[in-house]
Amino acid sequence: MPMTVNLHTHTFRCSHAKGTERDYIERALANGITRMGFADHAPFAFPDGSEEWYRVPMAQATEYVSTLRALREEYRDRIEILIGFEMEYYPTYFADMRRIAADVGAEYLILGQHHVEYQENGEVKLFYSGKATDSAALLKGYVDEALEAMGTGAFTYMAHPELIRYEGDEAIYEREMRRLCQGASEMDIPLEINFLGLRENRHYPIRRFWQWAKEYNCRVVFGCDAHDPMSAYDAESLAVAESWVKELALRLEPNPPIRSIY
Repeated sequence: MPMTVNLHTHTFRCSHAKGTERDYIERALANGITRMGFADHAPFAFPDGSEEWYRVPMAQATEYVSTLRALREEYRDRIEILIGFEMEYYPTYFADMRRIAADVGAEYLILGQHHVEYQENGEVKLFYSGKATDSAALLKGYVDEALEAMGTGAFTYMAHPELIRYEGDEAIYEREMRRLCQGASEMDIPLEINFLGLRENRHYPIRRFWQWAKEYNCRVVFGCDAHDPMSAYDAESLAVAESWVKELALRLEPNPPIRSIY
């Protein structure tokens, strides 16, 4: 089955992607994508006014949506364009993050748990999930927060679920990742095989994780996680992901239904 849907596309506004939205759309169109979602990193300012460097700046959030709306109208007879955000679940800040996304006009969210929120000396801290750690507490926190996020009903699917770079006891890792898969299955939240990780040979996706996902009958989606126009269709990563689906008999969801933010 050809890949016709990708809901994980970024824009230059996150400061670590390049190319225009039109470039991404044209690349997708040329390769048979008929439903395309932009899900750049969600804008958010902490109470002290600071913003994380990798997000769409608050000052550009409205422009992000208006640009995509104009392109959606222009391309309406050729491709369906959806407007969303990739967002973390920070327990302390999630209500505000969700409200901001909805207020600027986003239509869906995908969960990208790039940080784990934890408390230190009474202060809220954030640990980057992609940083190597042997802390079982951080691993558990990552899974706890991912499951809490799924339970809100706000997220269409979870991107790169194996992002947490745990290098401790394998038995602990398997226990926690199985817990994540079980929860996703019970809440019917799809999990993404992430093409960015494949094409850049990152520490994710992890094949054994998908064996556990199969055991819990999780729904599986493909996500280009495009940060440049050529990656808006990634044939090489698609071939690897398709081979995993076939070999492991995964439950592929080629066109995941969109969940409302509220």
